[in-house]
Amino acid sequence: MLTQILKLFIALNSEDSPKQIAYAFALGMIIGLTPLLSLHNLIILFIAFLVRVHLGAFFVSFALFAIVGELAEQPFAQVGEYLLTMPALESMWQSLYQFTFFKLAHLHHTLTLGGLVIGLVLFFPIVYLINYLVLEYRVHVMAYILKLRVVQMLKSTRIFQMYEKLQGV
Repeated sequence: MLTQILKLFIALNSEDSPKQIAYAFALGMIIGLTPLLSLHNLIILFIAFLVRVHLGAFFVSFALFAIVGELAEQPFAQVGEYLLTMPALESMWQSLYQFTFFKLAHLHHTLTLGGLVIGLVLFFPIVYLINYLVLEYRVHVMAYILKLRVVQMLKSTRIFQMYEKLQGV
């Protein structure tokens, strides 16, 4: 976990696109908010490996939102129960339950459905928020850190120069 956090800070300071980090964070959020062993998590994991997102941010987000998901289990289950027991949607759920794919997705479980719906609702707001925060971090915090005398001294050492040459290769 500590390695992943370090990789996240490296990504924040690198030339990686802020959108890559933001989408990775949002995909990790969906997996973290829902129970781990479900079909939609396998699909999201496949998307995360297929599309170019920052995997360090993905795994850090998954770990952070898994804690949030554990703490918010009750509200997620209430949202799922509300959706499953809505009279307007009852016939839809009954017809979907006839398909094996729906049974494998475990969307008939209140916690899974509630966590997935909340994760999908929060997906784009999280993408925009993380994208904004990464851009602000790079403009303000990283610029401040690079101006520190200690950082300038470290960057002038031979070891750092050799490291930069290896990074460029």
